[in-house]
Amino acid sequence: MTKFVIILLSAVFINNYVLTKFLGICPFLGVSKKLNQATGMSIAVIFVMMMATAVTYPIQTYLLTPHNLSYLQTIVFILVIAALVQLVEIILKRYIPSLHKSLGVYLPLITTNCAVLGVTILNIDEGYTFAEAMINSLGSGLGFFLAMVMFAGVRSVIEGADIPKAFRGLPVTLVAASITSLSFLGFSGVIENLFG
Repeated sequence: MTKFVIILLSAVFINNYVLTKFLGICPFLGVSKKLNQATGMSIAVIFVMMMATAVTYPIQTYLLTPHNLSYLQTIVFILVIAALVQLVEIILKRYIPSLHKSLGVYLPLITTNCAVLGVTILNIDEGYTFAEAMINSLGSGLGFFLAMVMFAGVRSVIEGADIPKAFRGLPVTLVAASITSLSFLGFSGVIENLFG
């Protein structure tokens, strides 16, 4: 049980895919302008990460590895993720059309969100069991959610600030993102100290 807590907290705070591994930067910068968009995108990413892990882990364990087809891992995982994103898009379009419209082009971009692919591949590379991989995926999704919501708040403050003309737009966004990323470095020793 302690191992699951360590994996979960590490994925959220220490190994945050957006802020420490710099995976999933496109939606992080593109959809974090408004809190509702950031929240909707994050929930969709959490769902896709969990489902992708639930599907890709058995494929890797029971199909690719036993038949020496591990070289197909990336292609197979991308196909699985693309199918899951299409499923999410259909569900959102049907049941939450306002969110589907507000996410726009960024929703299909979950397919190319390297954070989702990174989680599925690193679950295998880290040698996690299925349960550990699912916990890591949940933690990674929650870390993505935390980064998106936190940065949406930062960007709302930036919009009201008096910023020099040269820094307006993308430059100040990147500076704010780097400072937000630096804030997560402080968590690196906390988990180890808490759990020994």
